[in-house]
Amino acid sequence: MSRAFNFSAGPATLPESVLLQAQSEMLEWNNAGASIVELSHRGPEFIQVAAEAERDLRTLMSIPDDYAVLFLQGGATAQQALIALNFANPGQTADYVVTGHWGKTALKQVKPYVSANVAANGEAAGFRDIPARAEWNLSADAAYVHYTANETIHGVEFRDVPDVGDVPLIADFSSSIAAEPVDVSKFGVIYAGAQKNLGPVGVSVVIIRRELLERAGQPRAEIFDYRAHVKGESMLNTPPTWNWYLAGLVFKWMLAEGGVAEFAKRNARKAELLYKTIDNSGGFYRNEVAAAVRSRMNVPFFLKDEALDKPFLKEAEAAGLISLKGHRALGGMRASIYNAMPEAGVQALASFMQDFQKRHG
Repeated sequence: MSRAFNFSAGPATLPESVLLQAQSEMLEWNNAGASIVELSHRGPEFIQVAAEAERDLRTLMSIPDDYAVLFLQGGATAQQALIALNFANPGQTADYVVTGHWGKTALKQVKPYVSANVAANGEAAGFRDIPARAEWNLSADAAYVHYTANETIHGVEFRDVPDVGDVPLIADFSSSIAAEPVDVSKFGVIYAGAQKNLGPVGVSVVIIRRELLERAGQPRAEIFDYRAHVKGESMLNTPPTWNWYLAGLVFKWMLAEGGVAEFAKRNARKAELLYKTIDNSGGFYRNEVAAAVRSRMNVPFFLKDEALDKPFLKEAEAAGLISLKGHRALGGMRASIYNAMPEAGVQALASFMQDFQKRHG
């Protein structure tokens, strides 16, 4: 078996050591006589797994005690709708900053529940930059301000936490959670699908300042109520136990590797190498995102001639570099270089790109 360097945007590459551990524990977990995926989520074995996962994530991200941590189903898109139901009154205004595809998706999910004010929108410029904070048109009485910390498709990323005053700040961190230290206390809610930086597809992390749970929100079924999920310790209904377990293994791996501060250094080096390869290609490759907001996690790029796209992908795959095709919304290429992508993978991609340019330039 020869594992390729997988640049998929999600589901994304996972640490090989984590996969090997999961493989070794698949048939039987911790002398329990059964796989963790077979054991009851109410039993002591999985309760232990769940408790360790929360504890490790709190340590990894320095999550304060006055924040609840949930492991839920439905992906980030479901959370986008639940946020409006839980934290805004019917018809109340909520501010949205739209900087790419997923910001637009978040806006779409809440329109049935709130009066959504688009405080800033980068679409007119092709989502190649983030509108300056001074240009945002925030509401005086907004329930919250929502933004997407890193746009997976368009490759733009906030490098600082925006100041929105006393209004709760809510952020989709699906593509950049735990990629660098973040002051959780600046947010009302942080949410993320796990399948990029934290683990497998099928489980989402939601971090909520507890005082926000006191809001009445809107009429909703118990299954859509964050308060009920907190009370039920993320087990209001049967959770995705295998996904939760696997995410917990990723948390332990990250802590053993040096934690978020260490991954911030690695991610900075990976991104610098890849962008330098693009920028120094004399136009053979190009990235169209403003340099100050270029994502460290998702690097979209284009070749000088679209006719080279198919040969590039075919030769890259033969070289053990897979999932580089860009999203259909943009075309071109995209390299997702999340925490679990080793620096050797980015070095191999950079070398391949330079060699491909020599042969096709």
